[in-house]
Amino acid sequence: RVCVMPYVTGAQAREPELARLTGLPFDDADDVIRAAVDEASVPALLMSMVHMTGDLGILDELPGPYMLIAMDLQGAMSEPDKQAVRERAFEVIRDYRDRGCPPPFIPDEHQLKIMLNVMTAGAVTGEFIDYIAADLRVTDVDQNGPALASTAEQRAGFPVAVIGCGESGLLAGIKLKEAGIPFTIIEKRSGAGGTWLANRYPGCRVDIASQYYTYSFEPTDHWEHHYATQPEILRYLNEVMERYQIADHVRFDTEVSGAVWDEATSTWQVKIRSADDPEGISETLTARGLICAVGQFSNPVMPNIKGAKSFNGPSFHTADWDASVDLAGKRVAVIGAGASGFQLVPAIADTAAHVDVYQRTAQWMAPNIHYHAAVGSGARWATRHLPYYGRWLRFVSWWPIADALNEQITIDPDWDNGGLSVSAANQTIREVFVAWMQAFTADEELLAKVTPTHPPMGKRTLQDNGTWLTTLQRDDVDLVTDGIAEITADGVTDIGGLHRPADVLVWATGFDVNHQLGPIDVRGLNGTGLNQAWGDAAYAYLGVTVSDFPNFYCMFGPGTNAVNGASLIYNSECQMRYVLGCIDLVLTSGAASAMPNAQVCADYDRRSQARLKTMVYSHPAVTSSYFKNSAGELPTLFAWRIVDYWKWTHRPNPDDYELKMPRQQQKSRPEGQPASRTPER
Repeated sequence: RVCVMPYVTGAQAREPELARLTGLPFDDADDVIRAAVDEASVPALLMSMVHMTGDLGILDELPGPYMLIAMDLQGAMSEPDKQAVRERAFEVIRDYRDRGCPPPFIPDEHQLKIMLNVMTAGAVTGEFIDYIAADLRVTDVDQNGPALASTAEQRAGFPVAVIGCGESGLLAGIKLKEAGIPFTIIEKRSGAGGTWLANRYPGCRVDIASQYYTYSFEPTDHWEHHYATQPEILRYLNEVMERYQIADHVRFDTEVSGAVWDEATSTWQVKIRSADDPEGISETLTARGLICAVGQFSNPVMPNIKGAKSFNGPSFHTADWDASVDLAGKRVAVIGAGASGFQLVPAIADTAAHVDVYQRTAQWMAPNIHYHAAVGSGARWATRHLPYYGRWLRFVSWWPIADALNEQITIDPDWDNGGLSVSAANQTIREVFVAWMQAFTADEELLAKVTPTHPPMGKRTLQDNGTWLTTLQRDDVDLVTDGIAEITADGVTDIGGLHRPADVLVWATGFDVNHQLGPIDVRGLNGTGLNQAWGDAAYAYLGVTVSDFPNFYCMFGPGTNAVNGASLIYNSECQMRYVLGCIDLVLTSGAASAMPNAQVCADYDRRSQARLKTMVYSHPAVTSSYFKNSAGELPTLFAWRIVDYWKWTHRPNPDDYELKMPRQQQKSRPEGQPASRTPER
């Protein structure tokens, strides 16, 4: 088992930092409580009642969830069952208020198992308990463990450079600062946010529940939508940056052109320059550690289509949205109907005179009635005040879409229905998805266009509340499935010879996830180039460290995209905990650097790719997938269960690493200073 810390006490749950997450005391009137109860997730409300009373017998007296289902916050409970719980909850909450909101009851391991057994209808087994307890914050394993063994003085002498200030780069800064490690974040854009700053197109939003797309150490009561919009997420990230005072450590409007490992000094020499003037003065930062937090969605793809540069009107990628272009009264051609096009088209249909959507392949969409839904004020109040309600709401959001989906994405070698699905469980999902589409149209021609011929879950599954098919049936929207032959000065011509005029051209064509470094030239031992070593098959041990690249760490690196279930933020927290462990390993051993053993790194990559071959993403019916590289491999995807990753990244195993002692004990700069800067021409 991962090092298990004692369960927190009720008194600790009342300490200000933890109370922000587990529930603030309240004295609100009955009508406020009633509104909260009416809007709440009943399964989460049921668990919160146990925390308010300490009475596990409530779970026997009241109905519980039938099962936790993806995108359903109510546990598939019937209306009478939900109402019975709500009525009891109203009385329990009033009593809790009248008792002065005493410290909440914290279950021990045995009691937590009882609660989870009710919550998941018996789906949670013992191997998940520590993992869930940490995320619920009934233990502090994730936040305070494992304890660093190095001294504050040692950590102060290990400056780190971080490339990128998206969600993972910001997280790196927060955790480095907490550990007392000096750092500089280099961000090419003018602000924090990464992909959420770059992607500003109308309709942009997250497709993982907001409760899960949140730092585990920050509260979740602020979200205005169940699936947060881009402005909400960007505001959230900036508020987190301000709360932890990270901005002073960031070099905005600055890009990294390259980084070279200097073996003589055991340091990274990181070359930076102005993002606005790449030919101008450059500087070199010196750091002992280098964190690459550029992510997998930083390099937009522009397809090589004949005449693409000949279009006379405004033309831009969704990741570089031009807000100065007024779409009112314009004919808009949207190239691509994947995740961004799927969100964009319904958002602009009311404004544009006409929208043509050019679809290469149809995408599966999951029924999600909450996708555009706002979170009511009562529900936000419950998250802010009811003991542990917010943590259980987060659990309801993530459990059904994370490890609980393992069966549905695994290929049954004895199952064969022509590539339409990969197993009986996967076929059930297909039938649900098809029935959802049929509920919004009886147009057989349209259904044929939007129904994929590959198995569900094989590509990124989109979230839909009916908006997509409703939009495609508008008179002023056309879905084009014929290939594009040419783009002309005034429109798009398909392979059938039909020319459709356009005033604005929008490229909703995704990202090159298999070359995530882009133009950044990172060179490790003996000048080994990372881009050259990776090609289009990037690899890293646990998605974090790479052989021949000492003290180099990836965030949202190769093999970490858990595409059908996990939150990238949660995975980033696992990765950053591991990075701190790697730094601690170097410092406590007296080494100058550490890198994974080449065999360990290669074996992990081999095992990951072998497991991915048993999963739906690798099925031959899944074609034109941006997950696949030129060899049909899946270097970006995560192959394992999230619970396994949580355990594996808790702390590094020293046996996996090559530690190199310093050549000589000399200081090239005063300890405790961030990376040094050397101007160059």
